Amino acid sequence: MPELSVIIPTYNEAPHIAGLVQQLRQHAPSGEAIEILVVDAHSADGTAAVAEAAGATVLRAPHPGRAAQMNYGAAHATGRILYFVHADVGICPGYVATIGQAVAAGYPAGCYRFRFDSTHPMLRLNSYGTRFPGLMSRGGDQTLFITRELFGQLGGFNERFVVMEDFEIIQRIRRVAAFHIVPESVVVSARKYEQNSWLRVQLANLTAFALYFLKVEPARIGRTYKTLINHR
Repeated sequence: MPELSVIIPTYNEAPHIAGLVQQLRQHAPSGEAIEILVVDAHSADGTAAVAEAAGATVLRAPHPGRAAQMNYGAAHATGRILYFVHADVGICPGYVATIGQAVAAGYPAGCYRFRFDSTHPMLRLNSYGTRFPGLMSRGGDQTLFITRELFGQLGGFNERFVVMEDFEIIQRIRRVAAFHIVPESVVVSARKYEQNSWLRVQLANLTAFALYFLKVEPARIGRTYKTLINHR
């Protein structure tokens, strides 16, 4: 049985998924069993086939949406620790050791800092903010590790959230357990900023946060966010 199960929700991520799976396999210590589950929402670009060819186990999600996909992956995972990773993230080379050390030190959940694959000065500022503990400095791009026991105790991700699902579960984690920010970085794609602009994405993020803290219905938060951001 693997100690760590990596769960990757995907939708039309064929250009990125093979590289991520290869990084996860490459950086796993020799002899260490790592389970890599790609939970695909019926992509039209061959993501599932690319992921399988790279060595991942592919699950077809019965319902679309990142929260539902990640819960489905968790239900099929066998590791003691669950590690949720977005498809366009560059993994920290020491991820197996640092996650294991954090859990052993009494942190049943946590994330990494991040840095963007861009030299844009405002994105560097965004990256710097991820070393701080505030909820607004968190997000799914930083990846999330959590013990199976705590994930089950919390009931997993709230599938009502189309966006903000990562922030919502982190908020619940912090109510019952210690949350650790690993002082190392994953590399995050800047494609959302390149397709829009730094200001447009920041305004969309701030709007989503405001609606979230005002306890607006999750589907409305998702609709509002998607009207503010171009997706290509």
